[in-house]
Amino acid sequence: MDTQFKSIDEILAVLPKLQEGARGIQETLIANLIMLSEIPAPTFEEAERIKLFLQRMLECGLQNVSTDEAGNGVGIIPGTDPVRNILLVAHADSVYSGKVDHTISVFTDEIIGPGVADNGLGMAVLATLPTLLEVLGIQFNSNLVLIGSTKGLGSGNLDGLRFFMDNNRLPFDAGICIEGAQLGRLSYTAEGMFRGNITCTLPEELEWQRVGENSAIIALNDVINRILEIPIPRRPKTSIVLGAVRGGKSYNVMATTSNLRFEVRSESSEMVSQIRRYIDDLVADIASKYNAKIEFNVVSSREPGGIDVGHPLVKNCRQVMEQLELTPKIFPSMSEVSELISRGLPAVTLGLTEAIHLHDLNETIRIQPIYKGLAQLLAVLFSIDGGFCNESE
Repeated sequence: MDTQFKSIDEILAVLPKLQEGARGIQETLIANLIMLSEIPAPTFEEAERIKLFLQRMLECGLQNVSTDEAGNGVGIIPGTDPVRNILLVAHADSVYSGKVDHTISVFTDEIIGPGVADNGLGMAVLATLPTLLEVLGIQFNSNLVLIGSTKGLGSGNLDGLRFFMDNNRLPFDAGICIEGAQLGRLSYTAEGMFRGNITCTLPEELEWQRVGENSAIIALNDVINRILEIPIPRRPKTSIVLGAVRGGKSYNVMATTSNLRFEVRSESSEMVSQIRRYIDDLVADIASKYNAKIEFNVVSSREPGGIDVGHPLVKNCRQVMEQLELTPKIFPSMSEVSELISRGLPAVTLGLTEAIHLHDLNETIRIQPIYKGLAQLLAVLFSIDGGFCNESE
C-alpha cells in the first residue's frame, strides 16, 4: 500500500481499504485476544501476561523487545526515519483477581469473558499490529513504540507508564492510548482527581448497652453523610462518586470494621485539594466522636490538563471518525492519556469496538466493529506519521 500521503483527505480516502484489509488478521487477532485475556493480570500481577505479550511480538520478528524495572513490556516496530517515534500504550492489568475463571468464549460476532474489553483487546491489537502492517504492506516513517503498561488501574496509579516515561530517552511526536471499549471514544483531556479509601475500625469488644448507636457501619454512615454535605460547585465542574461500601460480618454481630471507596473529580486542582482537606478534617472529627480509628488514604491522583479541542491531532481524529460514520464520544480520561498529556505530549485515547457488561464476568465485545476500530487506528497513525498533527502545520 502506498503510504506517502500528501493530505488528511488522502488518508480518509483509503479508510474503506484499511477496514477491509484488517479482516485478514481476524484469526491471529482473536487467538492473541484469547491467550492474553485468559491469563489473570490483576494490578501488580501482570508479569505472565506481559511475558506472553513479548513472546508474540518476538514471533512477529521484532528485535527491540524487552521489559523494564516496572514490568512494562516494550517492543519497537522500526520506521524508515529513526529520529521520529510514536508511542502506543495499552494497559496490561485488569480488575479481576486470579481466583476468577478467565475462560473466554467466542461466538459468531461476540467474544465474552472477563476483561476482553478492558483491556484484553487493547493488548491483543498491540501484539497483532506487526502482523497487520505486514499483511497490508505498510511501513511508517516513524518508529512505533508499543508498550503493555503495568500498574495502571486503581492503586497502581499509572506507576508502570510513569516509570517508563521517567526513564525513557526517546522523543515522541505523539501518543495513542488503546482501549477495547468504546468505539468512537476520543479522550484528550484529564480532570483533576483523587481516589480515596476510608476505613473505620472500632474495638473488638463493644459495650452491649450501646448496640445500635455505636458500630463501624454507623460511624462510616456519618462519614458518608458529611461527605454528601460538601458543597459541590457547578463551575468548575466537580463531582464526588461514592463507589463501594463494605462492612460487618452477619445479622446479629456488631460491625467493628467498615470501608468506603470514593473518587473526587474536578476541572480545578484547587477544588480537588480543598475537598481533600475537608475530608481530612471531618474524618478526624468523626473518629473522636465514636472513639474509633478512622484512616483516610489517597490511593491515586491526577492533575487536570489536556490538549485543546482545536489541536490538529484532535481535529484529525474527529475527521477519521466522522468518515467512518462514528459519532465521537468525547470525555476526560483518568487512564494512561492523562499521564502523557501531563508531560506535554499530544495524546489521545481511542476505543476499538462496541462493548457491553463492562467489568462484569460476562464482559462482551462485538467482532465486526473491530475492523472499523483498526482502520481508525491506522488512519490516525498515518496522520501523525505524515506530520498532519503538528501544531505548526
